Amino acid sequence: MARQRMMLLALGVVFCATSGGLAGCESSWDKPPEAGGQILRLATTTSAANSGLLDVLIPFFEQKTGLDVEITAVGTGNALAMGREGRADVILVHSRVAENQFVAEGYGLNRRDVMYNDFVLLGPANDPAGIRGDMDVASALRKIAGKKEPFNSRGDNSGTYLKELEFWRLAEIEPQGAWYVKTGKSMLETLRAAALRQAYVLSDRSTYLFHRAELELVVLCQGDQRLWNPYGVIAVNPVRVKGVNYEAAMQFIDFLVSEEGQKMIRNYGLADLGHSLFKPLATPGL
Repeated sequence: MARQRMMLLALGVVFCATSGGLAGCESSWDKPPEAGGQILRLATTTSAANSGLLDVLIPFFEQKTGLDVEITAVGTGNALAMGREGRADVILVHSRVAENQFVAEGYGLNRRDVMYNDFVLLGPANDPAGIRGDMDVASALRKIAGKKEPFNSRGDNSGTYLKELEFWRLAEIEPQGAWYVKTGKSMLETLRAAALRQAYVLSDRSTYLFHRAELELVVLCQGDQRLWNPYGVIAVNPVRVKGVNYEAAMQFIDFLVSEEGQKMIRNYGLADLGHSLFKPLATPGL
């Protein structure tokens, strides 16, 4: 029976993949699983966790489905590695190039756009590098490097760090020296370290806004279209990676892109901060 179930699942996976993702394979995300107490392993970015968004979405999803969600918040690269190694069932990250590679290699299925925010360059209010109001991120980085003003980098395999490296390449600069410090830590920990050091730092806007009260940092560079930061969700392929809970992963994906899930994302932050921390991407115009 188990073998027959796995064969049927594999056929369903192939059908969904060849029919363009979820088309023709929609399910009711809030339908309780057949067996109670099932676990869904979610590997996601520290920015998604540090922003507080998952503290709203996950309890609601668990209550509706009966699933228990185990969250591991790491950098995008590590989250995708967890999927490849069979240590996660579903991935929520923000590095489209890395996501596309994960799917192309056969490890991921049914990638969907979920939401977006943007990156911002933060720094001390006195702005010694003089980047305030600069809407060209490469120009701002050249000014910081030119004056060797302190800059804190995540220095890990996260989507934020990969994006930062992209911006340094655009600026035609290889950052190095005492002024440039790699923390090797999460977004929130890197922000706290930058605030203590009064250093410049690249951050997703949501994590910064959620913790702004404790950080002596201000937004100095924003608005460059290259700072756009989309998030995607991907189910781990049960044919390529054995032992993953594909059905639960699909319930989570269906929830995130459902009208109800997208409204929760849109409304997050409105009551406490006066504006949304993320914008829906699966339902444009919502």
